[in-house]
Amino acid sequence: MKERRAFLKLGAAFAAGSFLPLQFCASPKEETAEAVAGEAVQTAVKEKLSKFGIQLYSVKEEMAKDAKAAIEKIAGFGYNQIEGFDGGKSIFWGMKNTEFKKYTQDLGLDFVASHANVFENIDELAAQAGEIEMDYLISPYIGPQDSIEAYKTMADKFNKIGAVCKSNGLRFAYHNHGYTFEAMDGQMPHDILLENTDPDLVDFELDIYWAVTANADPEAYFEKYKNRFRLCHVKDRENGAAEGQADASTVLGSGSIDYSKILRTAKDNGMEYFVVEQEKFAGTTPMEAAQQNATFMKNLEI
Repeated sequence: MKERRAFLKLGAAFAAGSFLPLQFCASPKEETAEAVAGEAVQTAVKEKLSKFGIQLYSVKEEMAKDAKAAIEKIAGFGYNQIEGFDGGKSIFWGMKNTEFKKYTQDLGLDFVASHANVFENIDELAAQAGEIEMDYLISPYIGPQDSIEAYKTMADKFNKIGAVCKSNGLRFAYHNHGYTFEAMDGQMPHDILLENTDPDLVDFELDIYWAVTANADPEAYFEKYKNRFRLCHVKDRENGAAEGQADASTVLGSGSIDYSKILRTAKDNGMEYFVVEQEKFAGTTPMEAAQQNATFMKNLEI
């Protein structure tokens, strides 16, 4: 990818005009010409995401009523990936794993991952997920731990779960909420999880909304822990929401999070899966919001 961007920059530079020789001149006018050309290069390397998904929890009520009908609507909005959750009928929604895979695949959707209770029956669940070539099983919630040592113990559990997943041909990841970005005894719990898990066994799904809500810097994490964050939740935050307010998600593009900038940094540092999620709906239904969010993702340039 770096080589490709370098090539695009070079091509854009030549297309912008013969400004390269001006490097050898020192006049303000010439420096201005070079700066303008540089801005043109930066604009030229913008790209759109070819693949993006949705966390089905965003339309959980519709999933509970009729999972197949809900997924068919999702497919019609332009998503090409889905991330599931355990809605009480298993992550396969009352179907066999192979049946669910075929159903979603026939709709043009890749069932790449699912949130699941990875602390129970992980051997069976990983075997079923691996059989249909899912990429990830994800722990969606562990709850605030009462000490740094408890987070280290959790990291050990993650390593063991990751080993089971790896043996079945898939990966394990942890999805955060805000509490792992609240300092404890002068340390950040999320850093403890990152630094005490084996990169060969454990990845992370950064819920960008929750990180921002807790005043963490997503881009700084992507850069510091390069290639550890392979998935992310793309969820916007209401303009004017109070600091730390939890219930403030909104339709993408209507909030305060600069996803063009953040996702560029994410992709440059190893991000592979971009998953839409929304949990609060004002003046719209969850399904309408899902459609609007798909339109945003299709048009987003990073």
